[in-house]
Amino acid sequence: MSRKTIFFDVHGHIQFPVFDNDRNEVIKRAREAGIKMIAVGTQASTSKMAIEIAHQFPDDVWATVGFHPNEIDSENFDIKVLRELALDPKVVAISECGFDFFYPLTQQLGAGVRDDSAKKAQENVFSEQAYLAKELNKPLMMHCRPSKGTDNAYEYALEVLKDPSFNSLPKIMHFYAGSLEMAKKLANLGFYFTFGGVITFAKSYDEIIKYLPLDRIFAETDCPYVAPQSHRGKRNEPVYVVEVVQKLAELKGLDFEKTAEDLYGNLTKIFNLS
Repeated sequence: MSRKTIFFDVHGHIQFPVFDNDRNEVIKRAREAGIKMIAVGTQASTSKMAIEIAHQFPDDVWATVGFHPNEIDSENFDIKVLRELALDPKVVAISECGFDFFYPLTQQLGAGVRDDSAKKAQENVFSEQAYLAKELNKPLMMHCRPSKGTDNAYEYALEVLKDPSFNSLPKIMHFYAGSLEMAKKLANLGFYFTFGGVITFAKSYDEIIKYLPLDRIFAETDCPYVAPQSHRGKRNEPVYVVEVVQKLAELKGLDFEKTAEDLYGNLTKIFNLS
């Protein structure tokens, strides 16, 4: 590699309890492999911890603050708390927020479509975070997981973001899981996309990755979830982002080192790392 700090895990959860016993070692392994990372918040509590770790490892870790759609019942949402956390200089984005229609919060109607009250709750929480991202001029990195065979989570997000004032805001779809048609629509609207270890063993992402230009893509692990093929079924960690980059290069038919450098360049254009 032409430079050491060429890899960046743009979306992971190094602050989660599964790393409590060896977090320092996990970050050290990543550092030795030339990997930096963003610790992504899913509630106020996990956002706060992400910031604390980012300050503990200022050269290796950055943070986001956000409220995951599946956490609505686990912690009271308060946009004022998130705003205060988001002012920390180590916070580089508002995330993880959006819509999740894969698992029901309450009663399912039809093919995984949640009832109106659950959908409305997700909409309200996401909308407040989207406007916070715009207010603070920080990228919005979204979790949108549709019900099987649909693009409904993305459609709901687009409805919230239809205000033209969002046009210039960097918008990133984390762990994209929609159709090729929706990917084309989002790309035309200026969205970015993250891909993780699942692309090393699931062929359903191949066509989408081949279609998207590399300058709209980021590599992630979403650790501790969805480890790549070589560690499938085990705890994921930031060092495995290298395997994601390798697969992206393979699918795009590009040189591995050049792909890694270009992905790193994408990151520096979107996130203000300080």
